Amino acid sequence: MRQETSLWESLIIQKRVIWALCMREVLTRFGRRNIGFLWLFIEPMIFTLVIAFVVIFVRHRQFGTLSPFAFAVTGYSTVMLWRNMPGRCIHALESNASLLYHRHVKIMDIYFARILVEGVGATMSFFFLIIIFSVFGVMSLPVNPLQVCVGWFMLAWFGFSLAIFIGPASERSKFVEIIWRPFSYILFPFSGAMFVLDMMPPQAQNAFLFMPMVHGVECLREGYFGPIIKFHYDLGYMALFNLGLMVLGFSNLRHVSRQSHPE
Repeated sequence: MRQETSLWESLIIQKRVIWALCMREVLTRFGRRNIGFLWLFIEPMIFTLVIAFVVIFVRHRQFGTLSPFAFAVTGYSTVMLWRNMPGRCIHALESNASLLYHRHVKIMDIYFARILVEGVGATMSFFFLIIIFSVFGVMSLPVNPLQVCVGWFMLAWFGFSLAIFIGPASERSKFVEIIWRPFSYILFPFSGAMFVLDMMPPQAQNAFLFMPMVHGVECLREGYFGPIIKFHYDLGYMALFNLGLMVLGFSNLRHVSRQSHPE
């Protein structure tokens, strides 16, 4: 007779499974040689720095009293957070389908592991940049670190919800992979990463506030820079959007789980 496990035992098993999948993902992507897993946060950090220097060089006079380097880092880091999560979940089952032979490994665990690896990498990169450049005097420390964390969490939640929606959808249609990459680049200029809403006309502000990422970025920047300018955001709207997208994602995930079988 099969022995039933308690909820606590199930959670422990689930934690071990996701941790093992995360380690497998890191080793598969970065290997054991050279700096190995350090690329997990060095890679997004390099991309962020390149964009930061480009933005500073091209638009260094357009930031007013805001530090241009801190402005770029607090902007592009958020893009790396919510854009990389869905990208890593596209066709994730194709390279991990054999893992489903293990009784404790579920499709949801495969997606969770990839999302977690991307989220941790982007988070480490963001906060490491803040710490190291504040030491060298290039950036100041956040005025309200708690609010920065709240904004970052909301953006991570958005990235998670989007990944849970995009990942299973890519298993149902190849068109999702084709459209996601150009669509993610189209979303970038509308994400709030490279502008502050208060510097735009009221009509443009109302239009951009439909984008959920803008609310998270504005909240994060208010926590970082303080009330030196007015920031516009509604975390309630962003939470409802994230929740709705997450529900659709889990519904999609459930449908894919019923139709997927280990190879």
